[in-house]
Order: sequence, then structure tokens, then C-alpha cells
Amino acid sequence: MTVKPFVLAAALLFMTTAAAQAHTPLCSCFDNGDNTITCEGGFSDGSSASGVAMRIQAADGSILMEGAMDADSTYTFTRPAGDFTVLFDAGEGHVIEVPSRNIVL
Repeated sequence: MTVKPFVLAAALLFMTTAAAQAHTPLCSCFDNGDNTITCEGGFSDGSSASGVAMRIQAADGSILMEGAMDADSTYTFTRPAGDFTVLFDAGEGHVIEVPSRNIVL
């Protein structure tokens, strides 16, 4: 049996799209009320975010802090002065940005 290239390409595209949709990154951050912020992360398929790169970026784009999600898929840091953005960076297509204005008690 011969598989036509178009059918093979369509099948591969479908499988790739389904896999990408099954692994959506999730990250939320909250203010602890003690000048620290905790972010919790994971993936829609239940995967851990342990080791995922975390960056805190100032409004001007400079990096204020860098770290990684711990074994519990959390990252806690001291709240910087001014506006900032938390970047949860699990690789291309898996980056979430959380602006400081969205982080509440």
C-alpha cells in the first residue's frame, strides 16, 4: 500500500497540532502580603513546571532577577519597585507574561 505524500503530511500536521494543544503552559502569581510574590506553574496535561526558567523583567526590558520553578512548580521572589513583568519561559511557544498590575493579594 502506498501512502500519498499529502495524506502523510496532513496526518503529521494533525498529530503535531494535537500534541501542542495538549501541553499548554499555565502560570499565575499572587502577592503574599509580605513584599514577596509567589508564582505557580504547570501544564494543561498535568505536567510539572519544575525547572522552568523564570525571569523578572523591568518596564525598560532589563532583567531584574532570574531563577527557575522549584520541585513544587513554584517560584517566590521579593517584589521589585515599580512596574515589572514575570516571564514563565518553558521554551518557544510556551512563554507566559504576567504584568505586575495583574498580581494582587
